Amino acid sequence: MNPVVVALCVGMLFVAALCALIRVAKGPTMLDRVVALDVVVATVVIGLCVEAAANRHATTLPVIVVLALVGFVGSVSVARYAAKESDEERGKR
Repeated sequence: MNPVVVALCVGMLFVAALCALIRVAKGPTMLDRVVALDVVVATVVIGLCVEAAANRHATTLPVIVVLALVGFVGSVSVARYAAKESDEERGKR
C-alpha cells in the first residue's frame, strides 16, 4: 500500500479520535459520551484495518472482530438502559 495513503488515513483517524475524545470530556449528557466512545472504538477498529491492509496480513482480524462486537454490545446496552430510564421518568409524570 502506498505510504502516502497510509499516512493520510492515520492522520484523519487521529483527528477523528481526538475530536471524539474532546466530546467524551465535554459531553453534556451520558448519551453524548457513549456515542463519542463508540466513535473512538470504531476509529481504533478502522486503524487496525488500515494497519492490516498496509502490512498485508490478517493476524489482527480476531482483535478487530472482538472490538467491533464489544463496541456494538456496549452501545446497545447503554441504549436499553437509557430507554428504561426514559420509561420510568414518563411514568412519574
